[in-house]
Amino acid sequence: MLYNFSILFSANVPHQSHGQPRIVPINKGETLTQIAGRLFDESIIENKKYFLWTASIMGLDHRVQAGKYILAPFMSNHSIIRQLTSGGVVQERVTIIEGISAKEIASLFSQSLDIDSTRFMQIVNDSSITESLGIDSPNLEGYLFPETYHFSWGVSEFDVVETLVGEFKKNIADSILAAAQSYNMTLHDLVILASIIEGEAVVDEERPLISAVFHNRLNRDMYLNADPTIQYIIPDGPRRLLDEDLEIDSPYNTYKNKGLPPGPINNPGLKSLLAAAFPSSETYLYFVATGEGGHYFSRTYAEHLEAKKKLDQLRKKIR
Repeated sequence: MLYNFSILFSANVPHQSHGQPRIVPINKGETLTQIAGRLFDESIIENKKYFLWTASIMGLDHRVQAGKYILAPFMSNHSIIRQLTSGGVVQERVTIIEGISAKEIASLFSQSLDIDSTRFMQIVNDSSITESLGIDSPNLEGYLFPETYHFSWGVSEFDVVETLVGEFKKNIADSILAAAQSYNMTLHDLVILASIIEGEAVVDEERPLISAVFHNRLNRDMYLNADPTIQYIIPDGPRRLLDEDLEIDSPYNTYKNKGLPPGPINNPGLKSLLAAAFPSSETYLYFVATGEGGHYFSRTYAEHLEAKKKLDQLRKKIR
């Protein structure tokens, strides 16, 4: 009885009156004994046995949750155990930028949250999961919405994917769906087009103009001739494209296949989705880089050739 009292008393006594708080990761599947060993090695607790006994007496020795926790030597056994079992974990801030692929997103979360990138991609490419999330597409490429997120370390791969897709659905207003229908396009078509716009655009103000070019080309049954679709299929991109790249046999090659490619080539942001839904009314059919971040837009092929000459002249000057 006195022994248990001494354990309970020590449970509420801080280990030290000083010491800096630190972030301590608790891994999935890690036992409380292993955790106690690490906390002891890092001088956060002073007695492993007292720590384990306290957890047992509290009935919490099997309820530790994975994650990153802020712990300090001035915390008592009781406080530490409460924190480890209540899920009071540190939130990780993860920013997905517009226009990156699902593979790049998987790598990003692997680095920041230590999730399994292979499992992440299995979920992204699982058609049954895609359907269960309410997305009419073979996979979730294009639907992992670019945004800044906050996740607890130890979150599951599925929960991350579900959150990203949920954010996409939140941002798709009825007006975007109505716009797609007015062009006789599905939402999936619009996402594909938005991903191409995302791949082309550098200047935000040009997104509706780039969208207009592609809408006009689709309406005229012209090849889209979109370089980002080639960057998507070459193994060593992104880089300057060669003539031989434009001859690659792939359904994503918009230099050889008319219409939209089979799926999105990246995960577009809201600005590109809006541009795809609401293009400029301009009648442009061509554009080429200015070499300074923007593009020259042209209505005729002759104008386009003149714009290309300007780009070639600029490149020669740079060399």
